[in-house]
Amino acid sequence: MGNQGLLPGLRLSAGVQVVVKAKLWFCQASATADVHYLHKTFLSLCVLSPFPIRSEIMKFVASMALAAAVSTVASATFVQYAVVKTSTTSGGVALDVYNVFARFNGPTDTLLNAFNFNRLDSSVTNIFYHKDNSDYNGGVLSKMYGTWSPSLTGSAVLNRPFDSYLTIGGQAIAANNSSGDPSWPASGGGWNRPDVPNGLNVGWFTSNPPALQGRVGVGVNTATDVRVGQFVVDAGADGGTWNLKIGYNSGVSGAPVQFAETTFSLPAPGALALLGLAGLAGRRRR
Repeated sequence: MGNQGLLPGLRLSAGVQVVVKAKLWFCQASATADVHYLHKTFLSLCVLSPFPIRSEIMKFVASMALAAAVSTVASATFVQYAVVKTSTTSGGVALDVYNVFARFNGPTDTLLNAFNFNRLDSSVTNIFYHKDNSDYNGGVLSKMYGTWSPSLTGSAVLNRPFDSYLTIGGQAIAANNSSGDPSWPASGGGWNRPDVPNGLNVGWFTSNPPALQGRVGVGVNTATDVRVGQFVVDAGADGGTWNLKIGYNSGVSGAPVQFAETTFSLPAPGALALLGLAGLAGRRRR
């Protein structure tokens, strides 16, 4: 058998060349994620090949497809932060409410923690309203008293729509297991304070990771988005540009933790209600 039409220039039997070319085509299809191309070339090779070689091709493609599937599931990808703005009033005070989400593209991607949170464009960090049901606030709309804990927000109707809080997914309810990490100054009450500490990098995490509160598609999390915080400011106020780094994984047992760090803005009037901050997506770090 000759080499024509297979891999010219290589002194291999046609049968060996068919297997080699099958592997090359598989790698090309896998690299471009072109499933239709893979299927087409695989069928062509099987039809044109003698049974023993056809069997080898089938074994190879099956093993590589399994490996590719495992690799895909084990890899998580952070896409961007998405900011959703709504407007409301409380006690005659006009408010802008920003919900910020970490967006992923894997079916079981799981947010684990957030840190390095700080304002980049200003030192003014006492701009947020709270209306939580904690001892620090008592359900009164205020910039002077409050907590960032989502488990202390209180009523879904009287408190939550007007309260600023930080979270690792889930909803702002008593069962929310998000906690402030030790980066919040103890002298200021930890994260039981209304402002974000100026000049510090603070963070929060899920205190019960097995509960999967930070996984896409679980509870109130959508198939792509996991909430990291809600920020309430005066209507028309510039909420600033903020840096935030997150740790996450694919949700598969034994999968490594990955990191992404970028910014989001809480824009002044005229900004779109739904803001996908593309182009700033994750610089992954260990």
